[in-house]
Amino acid sequence: MELPKFLLGDNTDHPDDIFIIHLDYPRFIINLKDDEIEIIDDIDDEEEEELQEEMENLVKLANEFYDREIERYEE
Repeated sequence: MELPKFLLGDNTDHPDDIFIIHLDYPRFIINLKDDEIEIIDDIDDEEEEELQEEMENLVKLANEFYDREIERYEE
């Protein structure tokens, strides 16, 4: 099975939150309510510094994914 790069998620315990889940490395979840990012993979400080630029790009791609999904949903 080929998994998509991003998924949208919600949770009944957090009814006002919408989550974007990134399934490729580095795996992370963005809470769109407050833009908080939780990295799922174990990443040490050195790796985190190396991934800084890549994470900025991935967050941008995640936001573009969300915009496309909402546009498709509204059609």
